[in-house]
Amino acid sequence: MAATALPTLTAKDLTTDQEVRWCPGCGDYSILAQMKKALSTVGVPKEKMAFVSGIGCSSRFPYYMNTYGFHTIHGRAPTFATGLRLAQPDLQIWLVTGDGDGLSIGGNHLMHVLRRNVDIKILLFNNEIYGLTKGQYSPTSRMGTKTKTSPQGSMEQPARPLTVALAAEATFVARTIDVDVQHLTGILQKAAAHKGTAFVEIYQNCKIFNDGVFEYATDKSVKADNLLYLEHGKPMIFGKDRTKGIRLNGLRPEVVQVGKDCGVDDLLIHDETTEDPTLATLLSRMVGPDFPEVVGVYRSVRKPCYEELLQKAADAEIAKKGKGTMADLFKAEDIWTVS
Repeated sequence: MAATALPTLTAKDLTTDQEVRWCPGCGDYSILAQMKKALSTVGVPKEKMAFVSGIGCSSRFPYYMNTYGFHTIHGRAPTFATGLRLAQPDLQIWLVTGDGDGLSIGGNHLMHVLRRNVDIKILLFNNEIYGLTKGQYSPTSRMGTKTKTSPQGSMEQPARPLTVALAAEATFVARTIDVDVQHLTGILQKAAAHKGTAFVEIYQNCKIFNDGVFEYATDKSVKADNLLYLEHGKPMIFGKDRTKGIRLNGLRPEVVQVGKDCGVDDLLIHDETTEDPTLATLLSRMVGPDFPEVVGVYRSVRKPCYEELLQKAADAEIAKKGKGTMADLFKAEDIWTVS
């Protein structure tokens, strides 16, 4: 038999007739463009894709993708996406959320979709601010961030999205940046190919309420010294002249000068496929002026998906008891008559 040709899509095929309504200069425009580029390569017809979102600037995404889409309620997108995945297992489902929507009111829902390993691709746009509700501090805002709701500066420890995802045993965890277009496209393609929950944090600039918060990682004149790109099987090395690296000192990672403090062979080698998430968790906690921002795939492992386990359990019951009916279910076990 002849092989079936994979569908060919273009960015235009995935574009709707809706006016894109984000603020001029918003990082969401870049993410939208790279998403269309990435999905044109994955071999999935647009009729087999669905985008689910909650509430926030990022949650307008389904309007701009010419696929199935659901704009749901604040923080509950993981619940809707889980139900859709179970009801329509042939769909590729993308969940789009933000640091406010996903980590505040939606934190509980996010944690459970991650630990269940439902086959959903989750994009968390992190601009460290509430944008749609006009500039309040969010769960990821850095200490000292001055906003309308923290005029003296935020006094709260920020949540670390990747640490949260790894603690929930997410099977695919990655970070990328809105304007790093080649890297962003590559990460989206890897997330699309992953079987199980894929969690991608995207640093996204809010031009109006938190402009330039990631400039140290996007400005071409300085970003080489501030970004570490993870590459599977390769040493963790970075810097404009590739002279900086990450070495493990006991249980603590540290930045070293290659050739002065140690050789390349002494640096940590990245392994995204290791079952134990301990090292990935250490990387997710490398924050502050002493460490580079770590981007790339932190973890990518294969474990049974929730829907696979659920189907297996259902098949076992059918094999044991036969295929039932709704009427049988209503009349089963705990029933009583009220007279």
